[in-house]
Amino acid sequence: MKAGFGFGLAAVGGLGLVPPAAAADAAAPPAPELRFSKVHDLTHTLFEGFPTFSGEKWFTVEKPVTWEKDKVNLHRWTLMEHTGTHMDAPLHFSKDGKSVDMIDIADLVVPLAVIDIRERAAADPDAGLTLDDIKAWEAKNGPLPEGCCVAMNSGWHRLLDQPKFTGRDAEGRNHTPGFHAEAAQFLIEERSVKGIAVDTLSLDRGIASGEFPVHYAWLGSGRWGVEAIAGLDDLPAKGAMLVVAGPKVKGATGGPSRILALV
Repeated sequence: MKAGFGFGLAAVGGLGLVPPAAAADAAAPPAPELRFSKVHDLTHTLFEGFPTFSGEKWFTVEKPVTWEKDKVNLHRWTLMEHTGTHMDAPLHFSKDGKSVDMIDIADLVVPLAVIDIRERAAADPDAGLTLDDIKAWEAKNGPLPEGCCVAMNSGWHRLLDQPKFTGRDAEGRNHTPGFHAEAAQFLIEERSVKGIAVDTLSLDRGIASGEFPVHYAWLGSGRWGVEAIAGLDDLPAKGAMLVVAGPKVKGATGGPSRILALV
């Protein structure tokens, strides 16, 4: 993408999005510009055998129509919603929360804050993003942006083809980083954050996933999450915009998504 390519967006909730009527309002303040020079794809390529939290195969591809037979290519997919790089809608861990198709599209284009815990996670696969990590990020970068997504970079996205990615031990427990419940609760109560993202298979640490405290608190509060995000090493701690292109399927609790960062 050509450097300096810009979009003029009027601010709504700190995101830079505005309905047409407001844009036409002469009394409205000038629309700030969102400029970016590069688009980063934060999405793992989905394939049969993509690692899953349970260890089961959650994605298969059939070819009922082929070029050789029909002069057309057409595949049939069978998948669980929460496979590959995907989003979690509030409905995933709440009785009557919003499904993917109900999430306001303006809430899926947000500032991105990347919190790096790679060093600690390399030494301890049960490490998590803590309240201290958030405070340390803010001490260096200023307050978390209004309406942002907070992404955990544990370095796990580089381990996709290794057993350590799922971290499953002999007893069936997963040893992978995630958010601590205290950190998630702080973001819910004390900061204006719309989503959280992890480069692992679960918003919760693997060893905490029997109870899923972060899933229940975060999604139950009406917010969304992204799991198995990739490519965070190439992003700044602050300044990128995140685009979460989830599937618009009625009633979906989540689904494979194309996740982009604009820098």
